[in-house]
Amino acid sequence: MVGGPRRLDQLRDEARQVAQGLGYAVQFKRLDSLVGALLGAQKSKYLTAKQALARVAGRPYDPARLEIFDSLFAALNHTALEDVGDAAPSGVARENFAFFEAYFSNYIEGTTFEVEEAEAIVFFGQIIENRSEDSHDILGTFNAATQSPWRDQPPQRADDFLVWLQNVNALVMQKRADKKPGEWKDKPNQAGSTYFVLPELVPGTLREGFERIRGLVHPLARAIMTMFVITEVHPFIDGNGRTARLAMNCMLSAQKFSRIIVPTVYREDYLLPLKALSHNKAAEPLLVASSRVQRWSAAFDYSVPRPELRASLARCNAFQEDLRNYKLLFPSRPEL
Repeated sequence: MVGGPRRLDQLRDEARQVAQGLGYAVQFKRLDSLVGALLGAQKSKYLTAKQALARVAGRPYDPARLEIFDSLFAALNHTALEDVGDAAPSGVARENFAFFEAYFSNYIEGTTFEVEEAEAIVFFGQIIENRSEDSHDILGTFNAATQSPWRDQPPQRADDFLVWLQNVNALVMQKRADKKPGEWKDKPNQAGSTYFVLPELVPGTLREGFERIRGLVHPLARAIMTMFVITEVHPFIDGNGRTARLAMNCMLSAQKFSRIIVPTVYREDYLLPLKALSHNKAAEPLLVASSRVQRWSAAFDYSVPRPELRASLARCNAFQEDLRNYKLLFPSRPEL
């Protein structure tokens, strides 16, 4: 509703004046009933559209986003996806996987550290001087990736989904009070040419998105839908990407499937399919990119010492920022 309730009420007053001059009293009566129902002041037998009923119920949503969600849902529902088991279910392997998951998830958002600095933060509690907020971003992401319920207990109901997201965002962004961690955004946001869901439509659109998530069977399908719904809504001031990837991976861990790491060199392969789906309803690139990076994520031995694992990731170009000259490589057979 552009302009909000006040503008709608103003339009009704203007229509009243026009109707009086043109003799459209009957037509205005119907319009008055519709506007009153939308504003919650009265009931109307004419109010039947799902979107209008949702607004009256206090759960308005973005209908354009639902069309995109449905495009992705259809593609996921008709695509055979691989079963990629968890390569790091417990112990040192889980810890190492979660470390690099948190490291890369923050790096892709511009919270960049040397690996040694990130290790000091996560494993030794050494907050980097003059970078307390950035340090806690990595630590919060790591904690969410290793601790239940954030790691492996996804919500089962729409209302719980909303609370889960708020809690995870609050954990990741806990030291950024100016970003209002765990609170829905109060101003519109955008990334480049992509405008995200308006603040007043966030809860309702997330609920509708969750219904699509719940309607999928394969764990990777649910994970991709979860990540995209959160990314497309962008419900928070900051931390949306990290929250979306943690939610995606929670869906995978719950079914003992491999979580997904998005390394630096794969940044464009990850972001461009999101844009293609958002702008053109082209779902296949996201499915291909997500399936590939999940297979890649599961292809390493995470139980080895972290320096050895880091060297394996480096040989596969994981840390490269020069996306023109480097592409993601899979590890050689001895490491599979």
